[in-house]
Amino acid sequence: METKNDAARRGGIGHNGAAIAAIAYRDLLKFLRDRARLFSTFLFPLIFIGFLGGGMQATFGANSEYDFLAFIFTGVLAQTLWQSTAMGIVSLLEDRQNDFSQEIFVSPISRYTIVFGKIFGETLVALPQGLGIILFGILLQVPMDAARFAGLLATGLLAALYGGAFGMALLGFIPSRRAADQLFPFVFLPQYFTAGVFMPINNLPPLLNIVSLLSPLRYAVDLMRGLFYWNTPAYSDVVLFPPWLNFAIMASSFLGFMVIGTIQFVRAERNR
Repeated sequence: METKNDAARRGGIGHNGAAIAAIAYRDLLKFLRDRARLFSTFLFPLIFIGFLGGGMQATFGANSEYDFLAFIFTGVLAQTLWQSTAMGIVSLLEDRQNDFSQEIFVSPISRYTIVFGKIFGETLVALPQGLGIILFGILLQVPMDAARFAGLLATGLLAALYGGAFGMALLGFIPSRRAADQLFPFVFLPQYFTAGVFMPINNLPPLLNIVSLLSPLRYAVDLMRGLFYWNTPAYSDVVLFPPWLNFAIMASSFLGFMVIGTIQFVRAERNR
């Protein structure tokens, strides 16, 4: 008798690719129909950049080595894409409650294909937010050229995928949407500061530096700034690790998050 895994292997890349596209399209369609989410996902990042970044630049910029507007712009862009995808993965818990996840997990496709389809779908949801933030940054006269624009798009895509994998790793240990809503703020909010989204973290005390090194968001933010500030005088003052090291850390932990999250989530499905 042919098993599910046999069928998935027989279907090959085309079969799994079609499954990823279908799952991703479903998530994108849900986002486009949710006007409240559309409004809120654009509003809050713009407030952070406009008021916090603009205010700090006006207050401290003249006497500081940092361009606070550009610094906060890159931090908020990476944080928004990373967190949007991470929190969007919570929809798997809703799918579990209405038994949709049971239907897709018994389909003849790889479980990793299903999970990656969810992550890719939430990445498609996050990218329009990123484009909106970039356009807002241009209006605020954040320094921008073709190379920086391309770098922001590339690192933004990586940040979104990375956030989705991190969200999947968390989701494997969360039993319900209510538990996720209570836990996620305690996981995400501290990283705004330990990852250096709003303020430089070059000279943290040893204990806080350890906490910062354990924050996944730090590497997404630093990778984006690494490309944005490449070949500029501010590079050594703003960027913590070279881009290749940030990418290597993100790639290795992405695989770990995917494996851990998928195994735990499938185990929870089997135990229902």
